[in-house]
Amino acid sequence: MSRLKPFIVLLSLTWVAAASAQSLPDFTGLVEQNAPAVVRITVTKGGGDETAANAAEGAPGQREMPEIFRRFFGDPRQFQHPDIQQTSLGSGFIISADGYVMTNHHVVADGDDIKVELKDRREFKARVIGSDEQSDVALLKLEASGLPTVKLGDSSKLKPGQWVIAIGSPFGMDYSVTAGIVSAIGRNLGDNQRYVPFIQNDVAINRGNSGGPLINLAGEVVGINSQIFSNTGGSIGVSFAIPMDYANKIVTQLKTKGKVARGYLGVSLQEVGGDSAHALGLPRVGGALVAQVNKATPAAKAGLKEQDVITSFNGQPIERSGDLPPMVGATVPGTRVQLGVFRNGKQIEVPLIVGELPGTLGGGSAATPSGPAQSGDALGIAVSELSNEQREQAGLDPNTGVLIEQVTGASARRAGLRPGDVLLMVGRNRIASVAQFKAAAAQVPKGQPVLLLVRSGDSNRFITLTADSK
Repeated sequence: MSRLKPFIVLLSLTWVAAASAQSLPDFTGLVEQNAPAVVRITVTKGGGDETAANAAEGAPGQREMPEIFRRFFGDPRQFQHPDIQQTSLGSGFIISADGYVMTNHHVVADGDDIKVELKDRREFKARVIGSDEQSDVALLKLEASGLPTVKLGDSSKLKPGQWVIAIGSPFGMDYSVTAGIVSAIGRNLGDNQRYVPFIQNDVAINRGNSGGPLINLAGEVVGINSQIFSNTGGSIGVSFAIPMDYANKIVTQLKTKGKVARGYLGVSLQEVGGDSAHALGLPRVGGALVAQVNKATPAAKAGLKEQDVITSFNGQPIERSGDLPPMVGATVPGTRVQLGVFRNGKQIEVPLIVGELPGTLGGGSAATPSGPAQSGDALGIAVSELSNEQREQAGLDPNTGVLIEQVTGASARRAGLRPGDVLLMVGRNRIASVAQFKAAAAQVPKGQPVLLLVRSGDSNRFITLTADSK
């Protein structure tokens, strides 16, 4: 029997290898189906000073730099004068036979000349129909007909763990194919692109892949490859794509209006953590905490308040603060919606008419310290009165806030309080004077978390801290 063991083990390993090979997808059909509709985009910028450009082309170290130096120091053209012609590469894909192409805004931004090349080597000059910086989506038009197209899919059906592939031109290497899985959906990448619920995936994406398609196993484009997270500039397996459902809405507006109108509430939001949920009396952690309500905005008109927690938007639950901006941004301005709001221990409904996001959102400046601290307490901060001039500089209403002069407590330092911040609320108590601050601080139970509303720079934020024991 012992002589059979090696044979049994070998047979088992062979079966496992065969089973594994059968379970892995074959992407060749997806590539053959979609590659003809994927395009390479070459964008030329600058070139206004022909003399300077010609001089630079003949200068030592420009055209003659050895490849080994380019690998370590990068392409020297990135350091050229603005008047010298610069060329950048990206990807895109054809969505209609009459020549509409989707790509990234950052691929074509400020381009003077945009050239599109197909897999069959046909070249076309592209015209920008519209380009939206916040979503990073752009729509181009080629003067052609009968072009190959991709099939657009439903990105709302994507789930973490599903296979996806990318086709593009990383580093100018045309029609490179990479594969991976969806790592997460609905990723929020911060204020600059807070309206985009990104698809995170581990498909290898590099410079030149931007604007190319992310494709599912059904051969459908479910996203536009947009950016990577990397400490090196190259792929480390954390890539982000714009969901096709979201991109389609942007493209529809670009095609019909040439610009994008987004819904707008006029609030600043924060995540709800365990301590803040406890301090607010929330039954569970979740929702979007309102840290600031801007004046004369839809939120202000609807009566939203700081410390409100938005738990749903038109019936859609809000699990994290990052869930709300994409929902609002995708809503047509002027639409009447219902917000589920947790306020003072109760769940209520707040009707609101969605506004249109302004082109720029203004803000005030931070108040500056005005003198010695006049008050100290167990919260570990010392505060002083604010003058009307300081309030005006900070963009505050009259009779609002006190100035944090010193931060002495360990809990306050850990929470991120800084001298120069303006304290607006302690718990549910609004603060307009040192006396009000003392009274509110005295009510905070030792060892219990309390929410402080603080203005830093031109934005509000909630901070949770626990009063220091004496």
